[in-house]
Amino acid sequence: MLLLLLGIIVLHVTVLVLLFISTIVSQWLVNGEHTADLWHNCTSGSAFRCMTSSTNEWLQSVQAMMILSIIFSVLSLFLFFCQLFTLTKGGRFYVTGIFQILAGLCVMSGAAIFTVRHTDWNEVSENTSYG
Repeated sequence: MLLLLLGIIVLHVTVLVLLFISTIVSQWLVNGEHTADLWHNCTSGSAFRCMTSSTNEWLQSVQAMMILSIIFSVLSLFLFFCQLFTLTKGGRFYVTGIFQILAGLCVMSGAAIFTVRHTDWNEVSENTSYG
């Protein structure tokens, strides 16, 4: 039982770290010397320059979805620890699971919006890759 609880804690922490990395990383779109993410557009030609990303509504919704997913994941980890010490033996972690599902839905929604609308923001070319 202790091994199962340790595995769940490791899973929660791993998901949280991956959410932070995927939100902060600066290479959602890579095109030669140009990289773009949710927060900055950078070029690395003769001089490395970064500008803030555009203020499109869809990009702001992707930013909000990623931040909400981090918040839901942190709440899920916090509630897991609270429920761990307050639930009776054999109790279910429904609230923790609901917050983790909400975090996953926010990530999937943000990724779907970004995938559909990224051509409005950056031109499509043959050598564009994701990350």
